[in-house]
Amino acid sequence: MNSPLSFDLDIIKSSPHAWAPFHEGIQVHWLVQTDNTGYSAALLKYAPGAAAPLHEHRGYEHILVLEGSQQDDNGLHGVGNLSINPPGTAHTVFSEDGCIVLAIWEKPVRFI
Repeated sequence: MNSPLSFDLDIIKSSPHAWAPFHEGIQVHWLVQTDNTGYSAALLKYAPGAAAPLHEHRGYEHILVLEGSQQDDNGLHGVGNLSINPPGTAHTVFSEDGCIVLAIWEKPVRFI
């Protein structure tokens, strides 16, 4: 990447073409997408009641909650919460009321 990355969340949220299916109840807007072995970053939009299935982190995962809240084995994470999941950890993620998060992956996760 040769230039800084920036995005306007309000513009992305209002554009139906900005989002693609990721998992049931979860949509993705890719900010950076490399091959299947490297770094990536995306906005994930969880519908109310949506859950990400059990997955293992093969590299560091950083999750910043931008809207709403989500929970995992480590508790409830609201707006402004930054979660860092180290390599070798695994969890499921659930959002009761829906949320939008910024997800940054050092390496792709492996769904179990």
